[in-house]
Amino acid sequence: MERTLVVAASAPVPRGNHVEIAQVRDGELEAGTVVSVIDLDRGIRYRLRELSRDRIDVWRAHVRDCTVVDTPGGAITQLVVATDDPADSAIAALREADEAASAATAESERWGGADKRPAEEPERFW
Repeated sequence: MERTLVVAASAPVPRGNHVEIAQVRDGELEAGTVVSVIDLDRGIRYRLRELSRDRIDVWRAHVRDCTVVDTPGGAITQLVVATDDPADSAIAALREADEAASAATAESERWGGADKRPAEEPERFW
């Protein structure tokens, strides 16, 4: 499902990048207002304001189009995003976790690990 978001800031995100959007929850005073946009591929956070976690909804999507317009009142970014399937996101997260665990195992084996017994000291003669 495609959605168009208007952000009252300059938040350029390249087409195809994955983003995490935080919006004010329904039922709140400013429901639907974008609180932050995180570009997951580049690691850039565009935080517009601070709100407690219990007042926001967070969801992921990928960018279909991005337009930044400079107006007399300040920059405005229009993002057209397509929401990610939660099952695909979960599979990707598990794949990344498996890769991280494999890398950590390889690194611990390379450095010897902590489970090896110390070498016995040879008997000393004086």
